[in-house]
Amino acid sequence: MDHPTDQNPRKQRMLFRHSKIPLRALAPNFFTLLSLCAGLTAIRMTFEGRFETAVLLVAAAGLIDGIDGRLARALKVQSRFGAELDSLADTVNFGVAPALLLYSWGLGGLKEFGWVAVMVFACCMGLRLARFNAALDTEKPKWMGNYFTGIPAPAGAVVVLLPFYLDRVGIASMPAYPWFIALYTLAIAFMLVSTIPTWSGKLLGERISRDMVLPILAGVAMVLGLLWAYPYATVAALVIGYLAAIPFSWSRFRARAAADALTSPPEAHPGALFHSNNTDEHQIPPGETKH
Repeated sequence: MDHPTDQNPRKQRMLFRHSKIPLRALAPNFFTLLSLCAGLTAIRMTFEGRFETAVLLVAAAGLIDGIDGRLARALKVQSRFGAELDSLADTVNFGVAPALLLYSWGLGGLKEFGWVAVMVFACCMGLRLARFNAALDTEKPKWMGNYFTGIPAPAGAVVVLLPFYLDRVGIASMPAYPWFIALYTLAIAFMLVSTIPTWSGKLLGERISRDMVLPILAGVAMVLGLLWAYPYATVAALVIGYLAAIPFSWSRFRARAAADALTSPPEAHPGALFHSNNTDEHQIPPGETKH
C-alpha cells in the first residue's frame, strides 16, 4: 500500500534557501546574540542588587545593537531571520531589563501600581518593535529618514532610567518619590508608541562641511571625557536635552511636511512616518530587512 505524500508546505520548507550559506552571514546575528546576553546579564545583576552594573550592561546592549544592523547592510546579508531576532533581543534588552531594574530599585514600594507601570513600559516596547516589523516595506520620502516615530527603543531604555541617574548624581533620593518614577515611566512608555516625530540625524552623516570636521571630533572627545569623569551627570544632562528637543523636532517635521505637501500630489505622501518604527534600531530601506 502506498503511503500518502505529505502535502504540508511547512514540513517541506527549508530553514535556509541554500544548503550552504557564507560564514559572513552569521556575523550580524552574532552581535545580536551578544547584545541579548548583555541584556539578560543586566537582569541577573538587577536580581543581585547590582544596579549600576545592570545600567552599564543595558548601555552596552544599546551600543552593540547599533553594530549588527550596520554590519548586515555593509556585508549585504540582510534577512528576515535577522530582523526578527534583533526585535526579540531588543524587547528583552530595552523593555524587560530596564523595567525590572526600575521596579527592583525604586518602584517595589508601590507594589501593584509600580508593577503596572513597568509592565506597561515593557509592553509598549514590544508593541513598538512589532510595529517596526509590520512596516518594513513602507515607502516614505527620503527627508523623513531624519526622524523616528516616537522615541526609538535603545533611546527609550536610556531615557526611562533618568530617575536612577539623578539619584546617583545626588540631586534627590529618587526612591523616596516612587510616584514620580512611576508616572515618568508611563510617560516614556507612551512616547515609545506615539507618532510624535523625534530627530534621528541619520541623514546628517551623509555629508558634512570640512570646516566642521575638527569641531565635531573635539565635541565627541569632550563628551567622552565627561562620560568618563562624570558618567551619571553627563548622561542625565544628555537625556534632559534630548527630551527638551522633542517639541522642536515635532515643529520642524510639521513645517517640512506642510511644505512637502504643497509641492507633491497627495498620493506621494503616504504619511509613512506615522506607520513605521524607525530605530536605529535600524532604519531599513524599502524592500530590505534588518539583517
